[in-house]
Amino acid sequence: MSNDVIVLLGRILLAIIFIFSGFGKLTDLGGTAGYFGGLGLPLPQATAWLVALVEFLGGLGVLVGFQTRISAVLLAIFTFASAFIAHFNFADQMQLIQFLKNLAITGGFLALIAHGPGALSIDSRRR
Repeated sequence: MSNDVIVLLGRILLAIIFIFSGFGKLTDLGGTAGYFGGLGLPLPQATAWLVALVEFLGGLGVLVGFQTRISAVLLAIFTFASAFIAHFNFADQMQLIQFLKNLAITGGFLALIAHGPGALSIDSRRR
């Protein structure tokens, strides 16, 4: 299997969770805002919109390889921050696993930022 196919598969696997999660937030902004308010985040309605759009549009960008590095930077920052905001209760085994999952996903985005989206991407076609 070529490296370009492997990078494409990696992009697909990284993007799936954000596309689904972002879409879910966009279709239930009230619930998302309520959850964010419960976490003590400021301006929960605006934060819900911002997070939903970053996840959904960033996920689509990574998926198709469009503005890949920008999308990966935004999603890496979001994923790293959400690990500390929403999953920092290490007394709860599931929260610890979610925290570590977020760190691993952030690592995947850092690799994508460093090495780019590969030849099977819109970014590559635009060059």
